[in-house]
Amino acid sequence: MELELRHLKTVRAIADAGSLTRAATALGLAQPALSAQLKRIERALGGALFERGRHGVRATPLGELVLERTRVVLPAVTELQQEAARFARSARESAAFRLGGTHGPLLGALVDRLADVMPEARVTTCASWSERQLADLLAEGRLDFALAGTCGSAAPPGAEGLVWCEVAVDPVFVMVPEAHALAAAHEVGLSELSDEQWACVPGDGCFGDCFTASCARAGFTPRRMYETDTSSVVHLVQVGRAVGLCRATFPSTPGIVTRPLRGTPLAWRHLLGWHAVTQDADAAATVLAQARMAHASVAARSDSYTEWLAARRVP
Repeated sequence: MELELRHLKTVRAIADAGSLTRAATALGLAQPALSAQLKRIERALGGALFERGRHGVRATPLGELVLERTRVVLPAVTELQQEAARFARSARESAAFRLGGTHGPLLGALVDRLADVMPEARVTTCASWSERQLADLLAEGRLDFALAGTCGSAAPPGAEGLVWCEVAVDPVFVMVPEAHALAAAHEVGLSELSDEQWACVPGDGCFGDCFTASCARAGFTPRRMYETDTSSVVHLVQVGRAVGLCRATFPSTPGIVTRPLRGTPLAWRHLLGWHAVTQDADAAATVLAQARMAHASVAARSDSYTEWLAARRVP
């Protein structure tokens, strides 16, 4: 029989109790079972550990040697267990998420959700116009998760080993200034905007081509497209320089109204990506669930999107 930690605990319990009867009670064992176990321990160690007398047991010289070692080994093992538990708890509490995303409200909403469910987690973000760049950062291990998107059913950003899961699909809306002739319309046809100039945020996917193709089907070619940052798009729409393209979740903004495009000619598919090999499956499931809840909360704050969903009886 090989000596185990539990055997040392048994020897320690017998010495502390001073008798096999009291030790058996403390250990929750029957005395014959404890006596048999002690005999096996003594055989493994090569001699008797206790002398039995009328008033209990007393350690033999070999027993004293073993007990002296237990005074070192048992506290050390207990300390090891406590330290390991603290380390594991600290690792859970100090989880870190390096998130990437294209510009828009979903990334901020996901950070907010993670802060609620994992308040001790450290979250950093990296925003980029380029879905390909986000995919490369995932592949290189410089991001843990990335929120990206594709136009309609287009393939997600390609990089070996990446997993992309759908968070949600949004229609693309048009932004017009409050004074625009179509601002009061429930929905707007692309052909009604044939004389307008356009503004949207840049990207390296196929959205520009999809937009141009949709305009062609509506019978016109866009006059001009300003590709710029979100604040500049908002400004161009507010001053009437252009009408803008946005996801349906675009937040309410003074001086601007967002309206659905009739027939939903353009859609945006939100995706969450991670590396299949390096990312923990449970963490991925958690972040994906929180991303979907984040999207729902963002959508609920958009009056035009809420009305559009209600008209189609979409939950």
